[in-house]
Amino acid sequence: MNLILTVLEITAPVFLLASIGFLWVKLGFEYRVEFVTRLAMTLSVPALIFTALMKTDIAPAALAALSLASFAAYAGVTLAFWAVTRLAGLDRRTYLAPLIFGNTGNLGLPLALFAFGETGLGYAVVVFALMAIASFTFGVWLVSGGGSLTKVIREPVVAATLLGALFLWQGWETPTFLTNTLDLLGQIAIPIMLITLGVAVARLNPGSITRAVVLSVLKVAVCVAIAAAAALAFDLDKTASAVLIVQVATPVAVTSYLLAEKYGADAQAVAGLVVVSTLLSVVTLPLILAFVI
Repeated sequence: MNLILTVLEITAPVFLLASIGFLWVKLGFEYRVEFVTRLAMTLSVPALIFTALMKTDIAPAALAALSLASFAAYAGVTLAFWAVTRLAGLDRRTYLAPLIFGNTGNLGLPLALFAFGETGLGYAVVVFALMAIASFTFGVWLVSGGGSLTKVIREPVVAATLLGALFLWQGWETPTFLTNTLDLLGQIAIPIMLITLGVAVARLNPGSITRAVVLSVLKVAVCVAIAAAAALAFDLDKTASAVLIVQVATPVAVTSYLLAEKYGADAQAVAGLVVVSTLLSVVTLPLILAFVI
């Protein structure tokens, strides 16, 4: 019973904040997703990543091991779903990137914070940053057939990750006034991302529900298995292992729908994956947390 209450205490704020965004749209209120997303990805999320890395007490060796395990996990997931899409005859431009890249920002970061505290958030930021870089390069290449390294380098999330890693490595800290400013800016990232997730899900028009259900269940099973194997292979500690498994197993990100829409893939099929996998995560994420805690 105590474990159930603990998991509910961790997951309830995440889904309640997403529900606020969902209800906000259903009640007919205005919500400019493009503006809010740009605000988050340009200012608040980079500030969160930078300060989390700068202030983390995690040993550099542990972060390096987590980075390698994350890379190995995503490589394994990529190979697994490349085989799935090939065997099932699915369009890779439409399905492969959404099945690989989960919602490590909107859902993964707050779950890690609520479940494992600042240490967990530090680990989660590493996985999120690696996923974001891969998504902006390999993910865009999958959907569009080409990517731009210059564009990736200019992304604030990537710059914040590299700068935060440098400060962590050198043991540097920004002046107190600047650190406090970045802290305040970073604190808006998690609630605003969760509310925006609810808004985006409320506005999606899902299609191919049966296929989306099958693929969503398969995504969870494959991601949990491969992430657990990667954590074991790289001898991660309990918290790092738990964070890696939760992050890799998060549902399909809304950004996958936006990329599909932008580059001419089957956006409605991706929308179905986003909605179904997100709804499924109401059950799967608490179960995963109960398993790893």
